[in-house]
Amino acid sequence: MSRLPFRFLPDPTAREAARIGDMLRRDTVGGILALAAAVAAVVWANSSFGDTYEHLREFELGPLNIEHWAADGALTLFFFVTGLELKREFVVGSLSKVSDAMLPIVAAACGVATPALIYALINVFGDGHLGGWAIPAATDIAFAVAVLAVVGSSLPSQLRIFLLTLAVVDDLIVIVIIAVFYAAGFDLVSLLIAIACCAAWWALQHFRVSMWLPYVPLAIGAWWFTHESGIHATIAGVVLGLLTRVRTDDGEEDSPAEQLEHVLGPWSSGLAVPFFALMSAGVVIAGGADLVKDPVVIGVVAGLVIGKPLGIFCGSWLLTKLTRAEIDPDVKWIDVFGIAVLAGIGFTVSLLVSDLSFTGTEREAAKTAVLFGSLVAALIGAAILVWRNRVHQRVGSVSGPYADPSPEDEQL
Repeated sequence: MSRLPFRFLPDPTAREAARIGDMLRRDTVGGILALAAAVAAVVWANSSFGDTYEHLREFELGPLNIEHWAADGALTLFFFVTGLELKREFVVGSLSKVSDAMLPIVAAACGVATPALIYALINVFGDGHLGGWAIPAATDIAFAVAVLAVVGSSLPSQLRIFLLTLAVVDDLIVIVIIAVFYAAGFDLVSLLIAIACCAAWWALQHFRVSMWLPYVPLAIGAWWFTHESGIHATIAGVVLGLLTRVRTDDGEEDSPAEQLEHVLGPWSSGLAVPFFALMSAGVVIAGGADLVKDPVVIGVVAGLVIGKPLGIFCGSWLLTKLTRAEIDPDVKWIDVFGIAVLAGIGFTVSLLVSDLSFTGTEREAAKTAVLFGSLVAALIGAAILVWRNRVHQRVGSVSGPYADPSPEDEQL
């Protein structure tokens, strides 16, 4: 049989594998810190000191309160780093080839559409609120990568790259959804000023201005005027990341994007995301049976636990059946399914969309559903991948040449 022109989950290059390894180590620590912050927030909000938690979130600090500084400020840094990673993937990374890029893009799109559809159907027939349809559409990069790093030490490198690529494309789609569907009012003048700041940022990059000082007021201006325009401020972070140069010039060891990722990545995963988790995850868990019967809660949990893996796995499988793509022989479909289940960890962006979708008790219910659904997805995904990790350890399937799997493993 002749070799096909492109492969689903191809072997990574040495440089790509090293970069993915660095990203995994960074995001693992960030995911653990964010998890600790989320647990602390839930315990704090449901303790006898819960009123102090609310007072802290509502405390005004300059133009915003602490809760908004976390959602509109800290997460902008997270999305800026995400924008840098997106730009790298599309220009010099695993998405630089159209044939390779189409596979995770289609899988991510199916992984966004399916949980949104499941949520919508449940709330239409359950007389719920359709406004939260995008809540289960997101995948949390830091948490998903952290779980994979803990349980999947012997899994093929292609799976790690697939999860990262999937989560990055997923974030891009959800970012567009936030910009289009969750804008609060609209101020054209502020938007034009924000666009001017972004254009100036691009011009400085284009003319190779290396001094950092001119970039600071442009970043602040783009962020603030995007916020004032009615579009969520995190969009400015993504746009600035996408406008940053990722190709190196002659004599240049690292591109500006690589330098910024190196400097800001630890601040994003180690401070910004945990701060947001601390200020956003503190939901008061109440309602009992009413909470279990709430269509919003059912829709979010079903979207994350069922919709995400169903969309990603089916989208990936159909691509290999409808196109000339073939799955790498080192990877089995049960491995892909485990990654698809793990992608149901919504958390950071899902909590953000919950804030944008609802207010009051419905917002608390949606956030509770995000926390529960993400936990269930993490446990199921981890269980599958722990089992598969042992299988790959047994057959020596780590990278490069692989031992022949047993007939039972081959069937999976």
